[in-house]
Amino acid sequence: MMKKILLFTLISVLGYTHVSAQDILFGAKAGLNFASVFGDNTDDYETVTAFNYGVMAEIPISDSFSFQPEVLYSGQGYSFGDNTVALNYLNVPLLAKYYVVKGFSLEAGPQVGFLLNTNDDGLGIEDDFDTVDFGINLGLGYKLDNGLNFSARYNIGLTDIDDIEGFSGTNKNGVFQVSIGYFFF
Repeated sequence: MMKKILLFTLISVLGYTHVSAQDILFGAKAGLNFASVFGDNTDDYETVTAFNYGVMAEIPISDSFSFQPEVLYSGQGYSFGDNTVALNYLNVPLLAKYYVVKGFSLEAGPQVGFLLNTNDDGLGIEDDFDTVDFGINLGLGYKLDNGLNFSARYNIGLTDIDDIEGFSGTNKNGVFQVSIGYFFF
């Protein structure tokens, strides 16, 4: 399913030849993540707060539709008791944006994340996580005429992030993200 979504997105963007380089916007963004893990044996897991930051582009497809690829550092993870497990990813969301009215958009699309490193407070589970994470983003955005923009989205993890020998459960990332960004014209 994920391969079909990525292929459709790629064909849609590459198949649209009317976009000129001057129509494409490039920008940077930063914000906060409120992250946890959901699945088996996660009832005691709590949310951790971390940062996200990176670069983005907006490629107009029509007056109402745009394609927004991003490359983001994303601090994620979870806590339980006095322990925190930090999972730091390089995420690549590929978002379709639909402008409901001028400036206000609905956003959705797939994401692939690459685990950069972990910090497990000395629990000894640093090597027990898959290095690739797939997810789906759903969110809202607002872009001002001056390039300043705001977004709120939720990333629903699709991949079991655990790679623990002998553990048959499934655990997935769940991240609520708020960001502020700026498009350079």
